[in-house]
Amino acid sequence: MVTVRLYRTGAKSNPSYRIVVMDSRKKRQGRILEQLGTYDPQIQGDGAIQLREASLAKWIENGATLSDTVASLIRRQKRSQAAAASAS
Repeated sequence: MVTVRLYRTGAKSNPSYRIVVMDSRKKRQGRILEQLGTYDPQIQGDGAIQLREASLAKWIENGATLSDTVASLIRRQKRSQAAAASAS
């Protein structure tokens, strides 16, 4: 089964993550199929999550599942985009 999940990078006290597509049976730092974006938890606001939405939609359409954390990050990004659009 293919899953969209986080791949940890960065230093010991300075984590950052890649949003990747990989086989759910692989370990966290295993071989990835495609990198879809990045997430930096130390940046506040819209710059924390960068995502290629077209590629994400393609993988979901082909049956990939989202991890709980990635699903909440995507919801958070959509809420911030909607708030920015309504403020304009």
